[in-house]
Amino acid sequence: MEKINLLNAIINTAIDGIITIDNRGIVESINPAACQLFGYAESEVIGKNISLLMPEPDKSAHDSYLQRYQATGERRIIGIGREVLGLKKDKTTFPFRLAVSEVEYGNRQIYTGFVHDLTKEKAAERSLKEYTEELEIRIKERTEVLQTLVNELEKAKEDVSMSLEKEKELNQLKTRFVSMASHEFRTPLSSVQLSASLIEKYTQKKDPEHVIKHTGKIKNSVGQLTGILNDFLSLEKLEAGKTEARFEEFDIVKFSEDLIEEMQLVAKQNQNIVYQHTGTSARVNLDPALLKNSIINLISNAIKYSGENTFIEFNSELDNSRLIITVKDNGIGIPDEEQKNLFEPFFRAHNTGNIPGTGLGLNIVKRYVGLMGGEVSFISRENQGTTITLIFRRHV
Repeated sequence: MEKINLLNAIINTAIDGIITIDNRGIVESINPAACQLFGYAESEVIGKNISLLMPEPDKSAHDSYLQRYQATGERRIIGIGREVLGLKKDKTTFPFRLAVSEVEYGNRQIYTGFVHDLTKEKAAERSLKEYTEELEIRIKERTEVLQTLVNELEKAKEDVSMSLEKEKELNQLKTRFVSMASHEFRTPLSSVQLSASLIEKYTQKKDPEHVIKHTGKIKNSVGQLTGILNDFLSLEKLEAGKTEARFEEFDIVKFSEDLIEEMQLVAKQNQNIVYQHTGTSARVNLDPALLKNSIINLISNAIKYSGENTFIEFNSELDNSRLIITVKDNGIGIPDEEQKNLFEPFFRAHNTGNIPGTGLGLNIVKRYVGLMGGEVSFISRENQGTTITLIFRRHV
């Protein structure tokens, strides 16, 4: 009796559904987990044909499956260890893995089905597939933009009669571009591929913590790719003359405070962005979109090239004739011998190491600032930090 009670306790507390039927397909028992999965009370299922829990075409074909199995003994016919669909009381379906065993009990044949719900696993698979397909589409679209840039570089080489020095500079530019693009795309794509494989593994093991962790890594990698591709798109629009400054009046203090709130979310641990405004007025007349993109680029660089537990200074100063904006960090700085190349496209200093980046940001910033009639200057010392200054003639 004690063993029977123990067996009943195990069945009633099992995570997976357990259902027994006789040789005619009539349900003799169903545990609480199976009742919850199918949405029925125990009394609504016992005594009914098991096809009650099946959608078409399995519902109509089940009796013939069972008869063929009994006649031939072909276990595969009733689907041991296969994935099938279950029909809930509310007429919705859900995927599950079915394992069936045959038991001789009291001169009777009893079939026990073990039901393992696959709803979460299938949802995770669909989500990953959709995410991967979306990523592939984005990469394809942006690759076309990259190819356009490469073609334009080739055309420029063919159409313009260059001196040997100019041709050498163009080849260096192309080499930097190919090297940068190859490295910056390969690293996040490798991360996406590895995380996608691990998600599949952890999904099978029901390990949501690791699934969430690697989903986050995929999102971060996609964010890196998006940033790279946005830089290429910005450069392409500038080269094509499609970017124009649209001046409007706005409050530089509110503009800056909103921007800092946004950028603080992506700062490193204990990195603090400190903003200060000097001047009795705060009204300026510039292109807020171009200015925002420029400052975001400068603060993003300060975040990337500075360590944890550091301050990033962001200041605005407004007088009767000028608006001066500065972004200062205490990061790795720019080597003296490489500072002359700072605003060239695809340029990255040798001390950046494995820190991701396209080498386009400061080139884009300088061109955006130029469209608004401003100027860019900088002061930098290796291992001491960099200060970038934007100066605009005041338009109110």
